[in-house]
Amino acid sequence: MTKPDEQTVAAWAMLLRAHRAAYEGVEAALKAAGMPPLAWYDALLELRKARAPLRLQALEARLLLPQYNISRIADRLADAGYAEKSVDPADGRGRMLAITRQGRGVLKRMWPVYAGAIEAQMGAHLTPAEAARLAALLARIAGA
Repeated sequence: MTKPDEQTVAAWAMLLRAHRAAYEGVEAALKAAGMPPLAWYDALLELRKARAPLRLQALEARLLLPQYNISRIADRLADAGYAEKSVDPADGRGRMLAITRQGRGVLKRMWPVYAGAIEAQMGAHLTPAEAARLAALLARIAGA
């Protein structure tokens, strides 16, 4: 087994720290604005993009969150009126989730806060060229 060099270990640690700092910054901005958590935004965005009800398994694959988190998020979105749960007509055991009009509204209201937080967490620290380079480097890692 090959061991990573010091620079790779340092890059790994900084990636994790940067992720945590950025995520916590976005969550704090959403909370300060009285908005739901970031996971709700991501789930609602995927439901909107789907343009049709999604099985919870499909939503899980799009969000890369553990199944128990998806079930909890789906329940909370439905309880808040942002999504509607139903039984999969093709398979009575599966559950479906669809965005509601209220969900589209909260998604629209969340975006300016989220966009501002992205700018504060990333845009304020990187030039557009640096952001493009970082995105390309992270895409290489994500595709590995």
